[in-house]
Parts: sequence; C-alpha cells; structure tokens
Amino acid sequence: MAECINCGKKSILISAPLRLCSDCIRNDFKNVHNHIQKVHSDIRKKFRLPATPPIDADGKRCNLCINQCQINEGEKGYCGLRKNENGKLSGGGIKNGNLSWYYDPLPTNCVADWVCAGGSGAGFPTYSYSEKAEYGYKNLAIFYQACSFDCLFCQNWHFRQSIFSEKTISANELSDCVDPQTSCICYFGGDPTPQLIHALKTSRLALEKNKDRTVRICWETNGAMNQKLLRKMAEFSLKSGGCIKFDLKAFDESLNIALCGVTNKRTLDNFKFLSKFIEKRPDPPFLIASTLLVPGYVDIEEVKKIARFIAELNREIPYSLLAFYPCFYMSDLPTTSRKHAQEAKELAQNAGLKRVKIGNLHLLGDDY
Repeated sequence: MAECINCGKKSILISAPLRLCSDCIRNDFKNVHNHIQKVHSDIRKKFRLPATPPIDADGKRCNLCINQCQINEGEKGYCGLRKNENGKLSGGGIKNGNLSWYYDPLPTNCVADWVCAGGSGAGFPTYSYSEKAEYGYKNLAIFYQACSFDCLFCQNWHFRQSIFSEKTISANELSDCVDPQTSCICYFGGDPTPQLIHALKTSRLALEKNKDRTVRICWETNGAMNQKLLRKMAEFSLKSGGCIKFDLKAFDESLNIALCGVTNKRTLDNFKFLSKFIEKRPDPPFLIASTLLVPGYVDIEEVKKIARFIAELNREIPYSLLAFYPCFYMSDLPTTSRKHAQEAKELAQNAGLKRVKIGNLHLLGDDY
C-alpha cells in the first residue's frame, strides 16, 4: 500500500514508484507535473535514455513521432535509437533495423485475433486462407527494440536493454523471412514508430516478393507517429487485408503523461484520422483499439471516455479491454479485478460499441 504525496491518500491502487493517485493526476496536474517528470527521468537514466525529448535549437529534427526531437551532434533522441551523426539522423533505417523476430503459429495471442483474418477467418477468401482460424499458417512477428513512449507498466520493458545493440538486419533480409506458410506480418515492440522507415520498406518488399498470394501487413502501436507515415501504413494494411491496432492507454492527457511520459494528443488525432479509412474495407476490420486496465489509474471513468470517443467515430470498431499484469515500475499493483473488467465492458457497450472483448481473462483477480 502506497501513499499519494499530493493528497495523502493511501491505497493498494497507488503505485509506490509513482506515488500519486489518479485523482491528483487528473485534477491537480500543475502541482504534480514536476514530480511526474522526475519519476520518468530517474527511470530513463537507468537505461541510458534521454530524460526528456531533446529540443536543441541547433539540433537535427526527427519528425517520426510526436516528440519531434531536435538532436544535437553526437546525441540521441527520446527513443534512444535515433542519433545525430555528422549532421545526419541515423538509426532504424532501411539497412539497420534494431529488432528481434520469430514465427508465431496461427491463431496467435494477438490483440485482434478474435476479429482479424488470421484468427477468425474474416475476409475469406480474399484476405484469409480459411473460413475460420488459419491453422497451419504462421505470423512473422517483428519486435522493434525502441519506443516513443515511456510506460511505467511496460510489459516488454526488456527491449530497453537492446536499444544500443549493434546487431541489426536490413529490410531486404527481413522481407526474405516471409516463407510460403507466412500469411501475416505484425510489427510491434517497443513500438514500430522509431523505425517506421525500416518497417515500411520491409512491407513493400514482402508484398512485392509475394505478389501472387496473401500476406497481411499489421501493426500494433501507441499511434503517436507522423501522420504522413501513418497514411503509408494504412495503405499497406488496407491493400493486404491487415489491420492497425492502437493501444489507447488513456483518454485524459494528464494521465497519459503520468503513465507513459508523453502526451496522447497525436494518438487520438491519428485514431480519428484512421477511422475515415474503415469504409474502404470493412471486412476484415481495419482499425482496432485496445486499452490496458491498469488498476487505480485506467478506471471505469477512463474507459467510458475512451469508449465514447471510439463510438463517435464508428461503432463497429472492435475494442479489446486487456487485463493488467503487474510489471516494470508498476509491479506493486494488483492484477485487474474481474469486477473492474466486467464493468468496463458493460460501459463500453453502453457507449454504443458493438464489438467489445475482455482479453487475458486468465489474469483477472479478485475485487480490490
């Protein structure tokens, strides 16, 4: 049980490393903002990452994501991967993807498996090899080892130890990993955003090398990328039968900054932008949303706001509510309770969403 340093409240739903309750984050952000920045800064220093996005007036600007780092000579951006070397930005380019990859038999544990072509047979026969799940086929899972966010609850936080690895792979080499049994590619991480140049080239090559058969291009992201690049991502997914999965971590900007270190303004704007593409290919679903139900922070009110936001765009957008497992710097919180998850689902449905699912059911625990 931790105590909020701002109001003195004590609760098992307050994470000790953050030491703030959700009410103070939402309602008294000006007073707690400096503390939030220090929490993220101290953690990032342990991984040799910049405390905040660099904004050197003479630095080289990176426009890949919302952070828009202005990186001085010899320095690196917020993601830790993009660098200014001799006046040019490097890292995550076509020839040097910093990633790990593996084959994942379908159907796989994907946020979209209940509605996507590979997990449900949606879009058969144009985009899927089966009317149901594509047993016998596999997903090329590509984990990019960098991120534009700094989530305190990151469940893949180990990638931070590999950001500075010199072992890389080119887009051409990676595209060759698509074999006859590979029916989809999924980019995740970390986040694909800091290495979108590499991912987009890999996608183009993979589709060109497999133009006579189905290879779906899918993405799982925090959604904070440059919108011009997002449009290119959308084009690949629409054409191939793939999907774009946005992790809507919070609706309240203050809460997103507290939990993830970065504003969610572009994430929400980009999600709204993508919703306009849905009618171009309604089946299989093109745009999918998910939210991790972090106890004490991503509560019922937060889910209600997110669900209303999605429903106002398109009620057919699938929404997955994911059970939380204590991890990284929020390892002191409990798992999501069954009551929390069920109430969140009902609220999302009441907001007008037609397809809502609770994910990671095996993680659900007792009431708080």
